Amino acid sequence: MLKGEAQAVSADAVGVDAALPRVVLFDFDGVLMHGDAFYLFMRERYRRSWWRPLLALLSTPLLLLQLPFSRRLPARVLVRIALLGLGERHYQAAANAFAASLARRPRQFCRDGLQALRRHQAQGDRVIVVTGCEHTLVSGVLQQLGLTDLEILASQLRTGWFGMRPLRHNVGRRKVQALAGHGVTAWQVAYGDSIFDVAMLKPATEAVLVNGTPALCKKVEKALGRAITRVEWF
Repeated sequence: MLKGEAQAVSADAVGVDAALPRVVLFDFDGVLMHGDAFYLFMRERYRRSWWRPLLALLSTPLLLLQLPFSRRLPARVLVRIALLGLGERHYQAAANAFAASLARRPRQFCRDGLQALRRHQAQGDRVIVVTGCEHTLVSGVLQQLGLTDLEILASQLRTGWFGMRPLRHNVGRRKVQALAGHGVTAWQVAYGDSIFDVAMLKPATEAVLVNGTPALCKKVEKALGRAITRVEWF
């Protein structure tokens, strides 16, 4: 290929890239919402049942045995107790009902984060919510908040013999894997709030840490090997 032709092809490629919308990633818990939506949902499941707390109490020896090996194993047991007896249809109904009530709670959601997301949408960016929250729940909350035209990559449950159970927890490196499976291999901006978001923040042209303490900011910058953008959102 002649030099002039190569330059023309390169210019065309740049033009195509410039025409594509920016890809912007948002975490959900701690970025768009104060707190953890799925934890609140699980707590509500226990609050509304007399026998779930009792079963969890009876499971204490098992939970204590698991704890030295992993914090995730006891959490999974407690989630399974909270979802015991719920098939897929009933789970979706319960999750959507809780999403509606959660969306009505005052000061539960991050006003600045929601405004930032809407600005990106207004600018024509491709906005993807990449979260460890469960898919039905986070989708219901976002719909209740009037946020549409969003792509959502979230944790998944599956049906089991005794109710819904965890299938895939979309955290850490799994967020990047989910994005790759979704056909997204590059993004320009990513908003996160914890050290667990480093895998998602690192490939971004601009990595944004939301409401990070000085110690957390330092830890994230060390993991990324570069400076980050810090924002205080309320």
